[in-house]
Amino acid sequence: MRTGCVILADPHLGMLGGVHRLLESSFQTLVMVSDERSLTEAIEKIQPSLLVVDLSLSNSGEANIIQRLHSAHPNIPLVVLSVHDEPSVASVACASGAAGFVIKQNIGTELLPVVKSILRVEACNSSTKVDDV
Repeated sequence: MRTGCVILADPHLGMLGGVHRLLESSFQTLVMVSDERSLTEAIEKIQPSLLVVDLSLSNSGEANIIQRLHSAHPNIPLVVLSVHDEPSVASVACASGAAGFVIKQNIGTELLPVVKSILRVEACNSSTKVDDV
């Protein structure tokens, strides 16, 4: 059984489609956006249970989109996608509020386990049922 709503945010339409296919069997609703403004509007309208955001999405000129999203929506877990495989990039993302970090070249094998792990932790801290994620 699929539950919850996820917003996928990536400026690359091909990547959005690939991430959608990876997660569609686990979630009831997946919303795809390709820019920061659309992401902000979708979060306010939908109140998703999870965000999956490309680190390069920001177009506002501010350096840390992860920190802004986490500050504005601290109760929505956020998974960061990036082409950068340097440990320092993952460290900065997690220090900025990301609950998970996945290198894009490993997305096929790592994204779903990271998402399931994050939502299990969230379920332990809330009444949200995520057994079927």
